[in-house]
Amino acid sequence: LVLYAWGETYLPTANVKYGIETDSTGHAMGLRNGDKILSVDNQYIENFMQITPDIILNNRKSIQVERNGEILNIPIPAEYVPKLLKGKGQIDARTPFSPFVISKFGKESPAETAGVKEGDELKGLDDRTFEYYDEFQEYLAQNRNKTVILNIVRNNEKLSIPVLTTAAGILGVVSNRSYSQFFELKTIRYGILQSIPAGISKGFKTIGDYLKQFKLIFSKHTKAYESLGGFITIGSIFPGVWDWQVFWNLTAFLSIILAVMNILPIPALDGGHVMFLLFEVITGKKPSDKFLEYAQIAGMIILFSLLIFANGNDILRLLRK
Repeated sequence: LVLYAWGETYLPTANVKYGIETDSTGHAMGLRNGDKILSVDNQYIENFMQITPDIILNNRKSIQVERNGEILNIPIPAEYVPKLLKGKGQIDARTPFSPFVISKFGKESPAETAGVKEGDELKGLDDRTFEYYDEFQEYLAQNRNKTVILNIVRNNEKLSIPVLTTAAGILGVVSNRSYSQFFELKTIRYGILQSIPAGISKGFKTIGDYLKQFKLIFSKHTKAYESLGGFITIGSIFPGVWDWQVFWNLTAFLSIILAVMNILPIPALDGGHVMFLLFEVITGKKPSDKFLEYAQIAGMIILFSLLIFANGNDILRLLRK
């Protein structure tokens, strides 16, 4: 239904014409802003947004990039994946700075307090202009708790407004910047008959990726269990504005998660009942009622423990903010 109605839209890796941007974790690994990713483990990844998940789920060992006309092989160290799971070292598409039209303000925005208004176009800071957005972010990071001059255009009039940045180097301004502004996206359309096998294929791929995540959760090296979330995390993945496509995609995704969880061989779930039925078929003996009762209790303890742990992670993350 989703594929038939909207198709699949993604950013082809070949269309990321300005290269990538990453943070200090990515720089420590050897990546640089402006690098153009050619392949991962010498395999081309068509969808740019799948590069980071592919590195995490498939234990990739190297990234091949083009830098200043030279092709380089960047090894992926083992300690990089745990950092990726915590949101560090993300590989994003580098975007131009302009146009930067202020669409709204953050909470307790220093810029709004100083007199900046929605619809103002930011041209630069102090005597600096920026070619790329990451250069703008880097300049703010270097000027935490300092006054910077915002050079803006309002109704064709040039203005200079001094603003004191926060301790985190934030101005408190938001600009609606989507990939469609800067890159040519690709959309694959499906007919009603084509959408059925395509949807089934996508469903199985999602299940496969989800099972790979289970392996990461139980790994001491990746510490993926620290990224588990509960109701707050689930709520946070929904956008602030209603979107039917996003709603149905997330509904399908959550349905697959629940289906996979339900077939796990844990007592109190359907997978646990199937496990006991298979035991009875193979041995010809039915487990005793007392054993099944204790198994049911153990299963409930496991489920409630997972529920408390996941939601506890959410609460801890909120307290750390």
